Amino acid sequence: MPHANALYGPLDPAPDAGYVDAPPRMGFFTDTSVCIGCKACEVACKEWNLVPESGLDLLGMSYDNTGALTANSWRHVAFVEQPRTTGQEIPAFEGQPDGPSVSAATAAVGARTGSDTGTVPGLLPGSPAVAARMSAGPEFLGMPGAQPPGRGSGVEGRTDFRWLMMSDVCKHCTHAACLDVCPTGSLFRTEFGTVVVQEDICNGCGYCISACPYGVIDQRKGDGRAWKCTLCYDRLGAGMTPACAQACPTESIQYGPLDELRERAAARVVTLHERGVPEARLYGQDPNDGVGGDGAFFLLLDEPEVYGLPPDPIVTTRDLPAMWKRAGLAAVTMAAVTVVAFLGRRP
Repeated sequence: MPHANALYGPLDPAPDAGYVDAPPRMGFFTDTSVCIGCKACEVACKEWNLVPESGLDLLGMSYDNTGALTANSWRHVAFVEQPRTTGQEIPAFEGQPDGPSVSAATAAVGARTGSDTGTVPGLLPGSPAVAARMSAGPEFLGMPGAQPPGRGSGVEGRTDFRWLMMSDVCKHCTHAACLDVCPTGSLFRTEFGTVVVQEDICNGCGYCISACPYGVIDQRKGDGRAWKCTLCYDRLGAGMTPACAQACPTESIQYGPLDELRERAAARVVTLHERGVPEARLYGQDPNDGVGGDGAFFLLLDEPEVYGLPPDPIVTTRDLPAMWKRAGLAAVTMAAVTVVAFLGRRP
């Protein structure tokens, strides 16, 4: 009998897939606060899994040359440049959010550097520096140089900004919609709770690509089949650490039993908060989220959207039982109406 949470909610995926005496669920914890953007994980992944080369072009997105997770990039190191350190900014309308954007005029009023029109009395005082920056328009931060900021130009010419770096990967969801919609059984759940594509069975239908709430899976050009991270399933079976985690020099990518990783991640967040990093938060670790928790989760230093992650992912097959129930009810209703219509014509 299917588990009550077979499509939604907390679940241990390996036993649910039929494995008896399955080993502990294994996964990744990626601590972005110590990621240095070296891309050793990308290289190690390609070398071990024989993934074709990609990312040899400059995209104009800082030092991010792969752009996203693709069929030829199973690991993607994102470089997010931010003009100001988030924890040091003082918004012009502090405590009074005013939509997605603020004009220079209203920013000046909010910062007490302009005349109050009287339409919004009692505005809280803000920061004149913030209003000045907003009214000045876009700010050129300069091209990335070979030296750290300020070393070549001096402190006077240094611009305050930070890099947010994150090594993204397939999340190996508890409730994997890609696995649910695969018509050939190419995607399967392993005894470690991970999700793997068997490329020799994939027929290239592409259903898994549209089903993934994270946009992880991709089709390889000239091949047509779907490819993604396998969490080095062959290495796991031999008791080895996945290639990316093995190569990470700062232990930003940590591999191990998922329960232990969640405990370690929670303790790390507490430590960062104590050290004055209040924006540190976990992403994908909650078993009660829309995908039942991820097998690969992250510690982030900003909102998920900043890293290109959906803020509230939901498994796309969650509502399948209700949809089939409604479809069946509609079919029965149409059949009943048809029967009544024919019977009503009899003399």
